[in-house]
Amino acid sequence: MSTYTPAVPPAATSPSTGSRARQDAAPSRSRPLASPWAATVPAPATTPAIAVSQLTKTFGQLVAVDHLDLRLEAGEVLAFLGPNGAGKSTTIDVILNFSRPSSGSVQVLGTTPAEAVAQGRVGAVLQTGSLLPDYTVRQVLDVVASLQRRTPDVQAVIEQANLVGLLKRKVGKCSGGELQRLRLALALLPQPELLVLDEPTAGMDPTARAAFWQTMRHQTAQGRSILFATHYLQEAADYADRILIIHQGRLVACGSVDEVRALGEGTTVTATWAGLSGEAELRRALAPAAASLLGVKVLGDHLEVRTSASDDVARLLLTQTPASHLGVSALSLEEVFSELVSPEATSPA
Repeated sequence: MSTYTPAVPPAATSPSTGSRARQDAAPSRSRPLASPWAATVPAPATTPAIAVSQLTKTFGQLVAVDHLDLRLEAGEVLAFLGPNGAGKSTTIDVILNFSRPSSGSVQVLGTTPAEAVAQGRVGAVLQTGSLLPDYTVRQVLDVVASLQRRTPDVQAVIEQANLVGLLKRKVGKCSGGELQRLRLALALLPQPELLVLDEPTAGMDPTARAAFWQTMRHQTAQGRSILFATHYLQEAADYADRILIIHQGRLVACGSVDEVRALGEGTTVTATWAGLSGEAELRRALAPAAASLLGVKVLGDHLEVRTSASDDVARLLLTQTPASHLGVSALSLEEVFSELVSPEATSPA
């Protein structure tokens, strides 16, 4: 699997390009942060960075992606979520021209994926990929930089990816998080308009993860568009303009964090009840509102009630029980995500 998208024709080779299993051949938020590439990044345009329409990808009888629509606007950050096997990586493969769609259309930066990649307009950080273990980090950067159509500012890339202290280290001695930072640097070398990130912070500790997203803020400040797949839902909530969720290859939700959270049924009422014996006692106390209960949980003196009638439940707890410290909240993104991709969930037609 390639770890970045080079800004050279497909015939060129690179020491950072790994072998990728390919089933078929393939021919904003604005922030006032300075960037060394401000002059090289086009101003946001009306043409979307990615426009996917009714994408279907099959492997024999297996439908990996099923009539998927996806749109990433120029300068936007879109989080691409779904459980393992949902079709995220397959979709990314098509966007990056590693694979052809079985049907449907895909445009990247107003042209075909093959053309956008060949022009060096797309950078990618993927989950895996071979990096020459006997080269130093600096050697890999210099060799790949020499292959670019435009001469990149390697030092700026080093600083952006927080690699200053790693330049003399052999790639084979780098940790998983350090390798991801190197992959990010390689993706930034072509000065791309679009970044496609598949689990970009995998293996990073919290400090490195925060630094990574600070780098992404620099990129979006200059109009770059970002599509990222992640299993860290808090990253999606914190950094994405919109969230797109797929399940079994099909779109199940798309919108802002608040819009996606609103898809969940009910709200959560929390409280403290000293001496609560368990779930049975709680349900007895809430019997008048039983029809609204979607779920209850008791952890010691702490209770959580999922309900479609939070006012009724709160009133019963306050007037009919010794419960205190009540709180009412909308469902978390994690709760809604779990609902949408549960085995019982049905995808829209």
